[in-house]
Amino acid sequence: MAQQHPETTGMTGMTAMTGTAGTVGTTGTAGEILAAHLQQQATEFLRSLRLHRESTTDAQGAEESQAAARALRRAARRIGATLHTFRPLLDTEWAASLRPELAWLSGTLAQEHAYATRLDRLLTALHRLSGPPPVPSPSAPPAVGKRSAGADPTLDAPAVGRRSAGRNGWAQPPAPGTEERGGTPRGLTVGAAKAAALLERQLTLARTRAHSTALQAFGSSRFHAVADNVAVLASEVPLRDSADDLKPLAAKAEADLTEAVTALPLGQAGHPYNAEALLHGLAAETAPDAQDAPWLKVRSLLRLHRYAQEVLGHAPPEPRLADASHALNIHREAAAAASAAAQAARTPRIAPATAYALGVLHADQRHEVEAARFAFQQAWQHETVRT
Repeated sequence: MAQQHPETTGMTGMTAMTGTAGTVGTTGTAGEILAAHLQQQATEFLRSLRLHRESTTDAQGAEESQAAARALRRAARRIGATLHTFRPLLDTEWAASLRPELAWLSGTLAQEHAYATRLDRLLTALHRLSGPPPVPSPSAPPAVGKRSAGADPTLDAPAVGRRSAGRNGWAQPPAPGTEERGGTPRGLTVGAAKAAALLERQLTLARTRAHSTALQAFGSSRFHAVADNVAVLASEVPLRDSADDLKPLAAKAEADLTEAVTALPLGQAGHPYNAEALLHGLAAETAPDAQDAPWLKVRSLLRLHRYAQEVLGHAPPEPRLADASHALNIHREAAAAASAAAQAARTPRIAPATAYALGVLHADQRHEVEAARFAFQQAWQHETVRT
């Protein structure tokens, strides 16, 4: 068990970790630089594991335990990405066996946090969508049938066909008397409370199960084997006798990213509110997953590129890459939230008002997906536009 290797956290030449590789030197051979980076991340892995175990024994250490788990995931992701990008420099069999185990650990630990973030995102969106719009500036409303010059023609238009004052303008025609004072359709207001309760019940249950799965993973022999391998990695990196350089391998990761970005519909994503994400989201059930997959692939490749740059000593990443990465993170979160809303809407025997609120919520999150694609397009093209 990794608990049996506390001495690795105090290795000579290792510094306190923050989850980045900015403190690793970039002088020496390719093997020396790579070994120093892997040893640094392995030390951070073991330190986070020790903090997690100490915090889980304390009744007041819930926040510390979550922070330690996040740091553990960060270190596992970076080790796995380094093993993938620079595998020609490493022992092939060893890297091929450790990398999927690190991916398993990182994915298992990420589930609880993902469900909590998804629930918070959906509840916040429901509150925003069902709340009253901003109060307009005081002014004397024109009499019915008498519109002042330059006035908005929707102010005294009939209720039928009028779009709500929400940010995205839902085309749900409320019948007379079904709108509340704030201008929000009553069906959304009434259904939002039940939709929130349904989502909270489903996602809280999923989060509880994910927490139990994570606890079981920490006590499994599979995790102990991973921790032992990382503990060995902190003191010895199995390098191959290879003359390969780091920069060509990092350049290959960047080329893979560029190729994947080229395949994206950036031209269409560059037009705000083009409704592509929403249109596909309302089509077949598998359509959102199919159209989101290329963007999720770019997110993974962008992460590999960023971690490869950390090995070369380029940390923190340039602002363009940081903004693009943030946009793709929002894209993934919004897509997952939309899927959760759609899944909740398929619950049998729910009230029509609840189903309507969940449909509005699904559309809102697909709009967020579209907005994230637009933000990524702007960030990715920023350097080209600037030059």
